[in-house]
Amino acid sequence: MKLKIALAQALAACALAAPLTTAAPLKGSKPNIIFILTDDQGMGDLACMGNPHLKTPHIDNLYAQSTRFTDYQVSPTCAPTRAAMMSGRHALEVGVSHTILLRERLSPEVVTFPQALQQAGYQTGLFGKWHLGDEPAYLPQNRGFHEVLMHGSGGIGQGQYGDFLENEENEYFDNVLLHNDTVVQTKGFCTDLFFDAALSWIHEQEQTDAPYFAYISLNAPHGPYIAREEDKQRFLDMGWDDKSAARYGMIENIDDNVGTLMQKLEQWKALEDTIVIFMTDNGMSMAPIKVAGQENDITPFNAGMRGRKNSAWEGGTHVPAFWYWKGTLPAGKDIHALTAHIDLYKTFCDLAGTEVPESKLAPAGRSLVPLLESADAEWPTRTLFTHRGRWNDKWHPQPREDHKYSHASVRSDKWRLVMYEHKGKVHQHLTDISQDPGESINLASQFPEVVASLHEQYNTWWDSLDPYLVNDNIPLPDPIPHPFQELAKEQKTAKGFPEWAPKALE
Repeated sequence: MKLKIALAQALAACALAAPLTTAAPLKGSKPNIIFILTDDQGMGDLACMGNPHLKTPHIDNLYAQSTRFTDYQVSPTCAPTRAAMMSGRHALEVGVSHTILLRERLSPEVVTFPQALQQAGYQTGLFGKWHLGDEPAYLPQNRGFHEVLMHGSGGIGQGQYGDFLENEENEYFDNVLLHNDTVVQTKGFCTDLFFDAALSWIHEQEQTDAPYFAYISLNAPHGPYIAREEDKQRFLDMGWDDKSAARYGMIENIDDNVGTLMQKLEQWKALEDTIVIFMTDNGMSMAPIKVAGQENDITPFNAGMRGRKNSAWEGGTHVPAFWYWKGTLPAGKDIHALTAHIDLYKTFCDLAGTEVPESKLAPAGRSLVPLLESADAEWPTRTLFTHRGRWNDKWHPQPREDHKYSHASVRSDKWRLVMYEHKGKVHQHLTDISQDPGESINLASQFPEVVASLHEQYNTWWDSLDPYLVNDNIPLPDPIPHPFQELAKEQKTAKGFPEWAPKALE
């Protein structure tokens, strides 16, 4: 009996990992696309990536069944990653050089990929975080989304940067949000609400013949670290400090919601026609974990990488990217090619069977479709640039040129060159990233020709940026206007905030 059980388990494992092949090409297949993007959740913030403290069974299961991009690069902070995704270009090439101070606004000359999907007949919905401009012209309702439920600025409760002031009192529960063109009062924990709203909208789309794109863009587990009591209690019982318990509780809550999403999609028989993508926007952000009665803090697990959010090291930009399409994409298949957020635009256009729209800022990334069809597809070597931005503000008062080598890096298929300033001197750290993901050994002196080549490519790119930085060239008003707060003030006087909740599922 034990032999039969073992054999059955082995066969099941083989079936899970075996590549699936389809006669039909992926290009023009028009799948529904559900894109889950979490905020400040790093590569190490999942059990399937080796975290010894977290329990994330539903995302672990998604990982096991997915095709995974193992060298997937994004920007080191929130708004830049979102700008690169929506445009298919580096954030600094579409005007986004910060997360605040009006420099998070996506250039009006960008035609976003949701707009391209709309041209292909897709219904589009955003649930959660936009962070690419709160003025009317920049809102997602005018950049390619039919249905929108969102907070303002870069996070719920960030009233100083433009979110609704009402959310400062109860940051992640019972929030005031913008639903399409109306300020509404909601109930419940923010992550639960964004998933519930997305599921309700997806269910409506499932009753039609039109394909859809659902963008579940969470503000969690971004700080402040606030979780439901039941989600953080397990960590509190281990003696952890409240912030650490809350952050990991937020992640386990995300996992529960992913489980519900997948269960509903299975119930609705939607998985054969739908790609589910799980991704995070940058490296993790988490202080050491303090444990009661324990002298030494616990260093948060970071999957062996150096650096985290807001850095140019691998840990700031290397994130998980799991793609699941039942019966179409191989389960348990790893794609090792160097890929990035700028590749989403052309990928989604290819899948939708639509041409990339003409614009002055056309996407510069590649389509991932050839790799999705075959991990061994031809994929020419490439160079990717990272710079965290952030200059001319009260924290970094120097002009842009003085920050040229501050928190910057260049990635090729083999190498990562990190440039940083220390004590008035520019330092260069070269790593063979395939052999040293922790970037522990500096090979710059051994491979000066590699450093020179990457450095020259970086200089050429940096020197090309001036025409693109449209937000940097405007004078900042003082105080900076906050459109969401003005809208809330007007509506509150006229009619108040109606209560809103997603339609209940059957």
